[in-house]
Amino acid sequence: MATAGPNAPSPAARPRYRTGAYWLVTAVVVGECAVGGAMDLFRAPPFYPVMIGLGYPGYLATIMGTAKLIAAVVLLAPRLRRLKEWAYAGVMINMVGAAASHVAMHQALGNLIAPAMFAGLAMLSWAWRPTTRRL
Repeated sequence: MATAGPNAPSPAARPRYRTGAYWLVTAVVVGECAVGGAMDLFRAPPFYPVMIGLGYPGYLATIMGTAKLIAAVVLLAPRLRRLKEWAYAGVMINMVGAAASHVAMHQALGNLIAPAMFAGLAMLSWAWRPTTRRL
């Protein structure tokens, strides 16, 4: 059996590290949902013009903005385990859909960086969530 090095965290410190990492990543995901949702509702640049440029109708901004704000609240709220699963699914659908839309419109691959990054962070948040936030 391998021994832990002198700089390895103690078993008692590991849960705090994981909890801290979860909340840091989740804060970024929630921030993106809250800011992106508000910008959608206000039809603010840069997201609204991009959405229109991709061929989506303007009213989709209201639908997406509302869904993103609800997801932000649900991800932060205690309990609501099943709703959290739906919120994470919605974030992933939003990010994968954004990436797919850019690809379908033959736009630069650089447009895939932000959706891919936020999708990855959402997956980390989901994977690292404490047992009190799991189904």
